[in-house]
Amino acid sequence: MDWDGVRERCTVFADDAVLALNKPAGISVTGERHDIDLVELAQAAGTQLYPVHRIDKVTSGLVLLATDLAAHGQLTRQFNKQTASKRYLAIVSGADLPERGEIDLPLSVGRKNRVRIAAQREAIQRAGDRWFVEEGDLLPAKNYPSRTLFTTVARHGDTALLAVEPVTGRRHQIRVQLAWIGHPILGDPLFDRTATHPRTHLHSWRLRLDADWLTPPVLALEATPGPDFWTPLTTDPDAGTELLHTATQLSSD
Repeated sequence: MDWDGVRERCTVFADDAVLALNKPAGISVTGERHDIDLVELAQAAGTQLYPVHRIDKVTSGLVLLATDLAAHGQLTRQFNKQTASKRYLAIVSGADLPERGEIDLPLSVGRKNRVRIAAQREAIQRAGDRWFVEEGDLLPAKNYPSRTLFTTVARHGDTALLAVEPVTGRRHQIRVQLAWIGHPILGDPLFDRTATHPRTHLHSWRLRLDADWLTPPVLALEATPGPDFWTPLTTDPDAGTELLHTATQLSSD
């Protein structure tokens, strides 16, 4: 893997301040201990990148990196203040989900630094289209309010395609919350033990942030999933395009 090739194949948007890539599943953004990551790969080729946010190694899709420190500060503040608009696509096990739903389940960090819901599984309640736990059922460890909205785009057998909006941006938030309500993401090494799927079917799809150096001052980005993302639902490229079109219609801001 070389940086010039990655940049040529994966660039979604680039200017003097930022670089947005459609990252393949299986490569880390930064901090990789056992293999190469994007920041290290670029640095070896003489390009310094400053990650604005991170997506998991197993997740494909949109990742935003700054090449200018002033832009980096402006953009990361929006993630820290939870004003950045984010959308993901996820293919999950189980099709018995509402058309729209809300997962309002605080997260905590358990043994071996693993992210978990900050309550026992049996304390999770569902009222209509909302999953939650009562405050009195929270574990005594420190917890982090975590809220995710989703729209069911399509159902195929015992799987469903979701358009997901993580209102907060906690580590592993989407993966943990969906798994704990009984709908793990297909191929997720943390929660899918079937070994049926060669990749995790979670894709960072859209980002929208303020960017005062642009006219208009908005950075609106979208990364199209590759054919491998759609395989649990279809191997027909046209069908994948149609699913993406439906997701776009249902997820318009």
